[in-house]
Amino acid sequence: MAHRDQPHRAKKSLGQNFLTDRNICRKIVDALAPTPGASIIEIGPGQGALTEHLVETGARLRVVEMDDDLADRLEERWPDLEVIRADALKFPWAELNAEGPVRIIGNLPYNVGSKLIWDIVSRVETLERAVFMVQHEVALRLTAEPGSKAYGGLTAWVRNFSDTRYLFKVPPTVFRPRPKVDSAVVRFDPLPAGARPEDPDRLAELIKLLFQQRRKQISTILKKRMTPAVEQWFREEGVSPSLRPENLTPTQFRALSLIY
Repeated sequence: MAHRDQPHRAKKSLGQNFLTDRNICRKIVDALAPTPGASIIEIGPGQGALTEHLVETGARLRVVEMDDDLADRLEERWPDLEVIRADALKFPWAELNAEGPVRIIGNLPYNVGSKLIWDIVSRVETLERAVFMVQHEVALRLTAEPGSKAYGGLTAWVRNFSDTRYLFKVPPTVFRPRPKVDSAVVRFDPLPAGARPEDPDRLAELIKLLFQQRRKQISTILKKRMTPAVEQWFREEGVSPSLRPENLTPTQFRALSLIY
């Protein structure tokens, strides 16, 4: 059993950077708008910087922590807290759909943030809201508009499941150890069930195909798939197939994925 009076040494392999600013922690938790009795999952609670404020809300809180030393400390500090010792990348997110509405929050490690968000927004159909702190560059991608440099495959995918909002930047000075880049907090508000992609697998396939060659024209990338139906789609959308992938909106990606 770990002891709280012995400092935890941050593990670089797990991307551990611990938040130390209570005001920022409270702002992040407030953005989730937790209510008493609500189901909340926190990813990577670390030393409990966000957990401390989440516990106070009276929500039904579960935390997913893969570092056994930190998990021990969390259980010691909050004996009633449900600590799930697991890698969030391997967590069965879709199983949450059987439980009803859930809110998810976390200061995500830089090396897995994009992958986790890709999985969570698409698999958790009962998601009410999510609030994640990520690398600033990733936050800009998540909230980018079509045609901009930051707009990419992650943007097109996530925006087919959630509205995204850039909330605020977080400087390296409020972490221990300090990361070398800025962070930012992004809020995710899921689209209504009827607005979700009809065939997520085909959408993912098209997004990956196009953005793997994002500097090429769409017509070049889809050369072997430019059927009359696809050509007609471009005409009806008023979109030139000579444009690059970042010029398609998330909605256009979804529509094209069903016919290409």
